[in-house]
Amino acid sequence: MNIVIAADHGGYEYKNLLLQEMKERGFTVKDLGAFESSPLDDYPDYAASIANAILNNEADRGILICGSGVGVCVAANKFKGIRAGVCHDTYSAHQCVEHDDVNVLCIGQRVIGIELAREIIFSFLAASFTQEERHQRRLDKVKGIENKNMK
Repeated sequence: MNIVIAADHGGYEYKNLLLQEMKERGFTVKDLGAFESSPLDDYPDYAASIANAILNNEADRGILICGSGVGVCVAANKFKGIRAGVCHDTYSAHQCVEHDDVNVLCIGQRVIGIELAREIIFSFLAASFTQEERHQRRLDKVKGIENKNMK
């Protein structure tokens, strides 16, 4: 599984710590920034980088980190084909993939501790879409809404 990770200044510290750990555990991870902590950077830029990498088949999943996780989630979900979710617990982190085929995990460095962030990321990465009929039916409805409203 190819993974891309990015963060603005609000998630810069966690990104660097978690990127290294993912690599140590054998994941293929590409860092899309920020490469320095600057309060002048803008989270939509990093969300766009992650979304484009996934949509261009350069990565299977993405991880975005900002202060709350909300800003990057809102921005990432503006891309057709991206299903981003803010997850601050391990259940949501695996369930969002299993039931909703989420491809971008968003977390907030100012909201959760590093140990929980670590557990959330590895729960997200270990999960797979179930392809159960009810989950596929619901995902197809979401895609229908997306196709109608995101032209």
